[in-house]
Amino acid sequence: MTTLVTGAAGFIGFHVARALLARGETVIGLDNFTPYYDVRLKEARAADLRARAGYSEVRLDLTDAGGVLDLFATHRPGLVVHLAAQAGVRYSLENPRAYLDSNLIGFFNVLEGCRAHPPGHLVYASTSSVYGANTAQPFSPHHGADHPMTLYAATKRANEMMAHAQAHLYGLPCTGLRFFTVYGPWGRPDMALFRFTRAMLAGEPIQVFNAGRMARDFTYIDDIVAGVLAIADRPPAPVAAPVPAVADRAAPLDPATSPVAPFAVHNIGSGRPVALLDCIALLERALGVEAIKDLRPMQPGDVPETWADVTDLTATTGCAPQTPLETGIARFVAWYLDYHGDPRGPEPGAADRP
Repeated sequence: MTTLVTGAAGFIGFHVARALLARGETVIGLDNFTPYYDVRLKEARAADLRARAGYSEVRLDLTDAGGVLDLFATHRPGLVVHLAAQAGVRYSLENPRAYLDSNLIGFFNVLEGCRAHPPGHLVYASTSSVYGANTAQPFSPHHGADHPMTLYAATKRANEMMAHAQAHLYGLPCTGLRFFTVYGPWGRPDMALFRFTRAMLAGEPIQVFNAGRMARDFTYIDDIVAGVLAIADRPPAPVAAPVPAVADRAAPLDPATSPVAPFAVHNIGSGRPVALLDCIALLERALGVEAIKDLRPMQPGDVPETWADVTDLTATTGCAPQTPLETGIARFVAWYLDYHGDPRGPEPGAADRP
């Protein structure tokens, strides 16, 4: 089967594409190599993928509607894993239009490609940020997610509703995946673990918001990939029943599923929130460096804690994230020092890297 992976030069897309190739699939990797962060890292990921059998690269911006339709017409993917997006909660406060272009127009063009040349399943990235002002913990896909606190979160929630509409109208099986604080090798430089590592090695302070009174459901990249592939293999079943009359509805509709569309939403997280200061302590141990903490107030749009309920993910796929944070941080640090070099000592091979 041919699989289209959008955002293939991005953090999660790169790892998903590698895993699909490892199990023998043909992968079309799409990316526009936007300079949101250092493009050299994206080029290094792309070079790794191009060296693997079964991979083809397409450089295309998803806002190019004609180009996207041509791509679908040429390759007729049986599975679409849509991971391309303008990421980052904080950047949405600085450049909101980038989120409208990539996350709304780009996603619509992917849906149009799927409508014209239907795959067996569209799996797309959502985010834990959609839970926004929710206070019920752990966050469950059966809870409402109608109070986003950033434009980034609002665009991702809109993606879920757009997918539901297309699933209902055209019978396209769609599954949204709400990722929780993904980290690991090849991660994005704007993410906290990456920023902390870079600053600590340079002897610079790290910004710790809400004076460290934060907790996150840190999820290692391998656990994310395992969940994506397991869900990709299990598209929601077709729905033949008509829309129920209001009088026949025994209870409000479940936000995680649909009575009128082959549609589902799942969390992928560790299910184990960790205090931010405890995470920093693990990073200090892995690096052998004590962090200089610059304690700051809470940022606009941020939340004090995230915690994923992964009951549905495990029940549907048998998949349960397993990587302890200590193990994941050690692997990330090992990759970081290998790829970027250690400013405290020699940088073996760093000059030869992109």
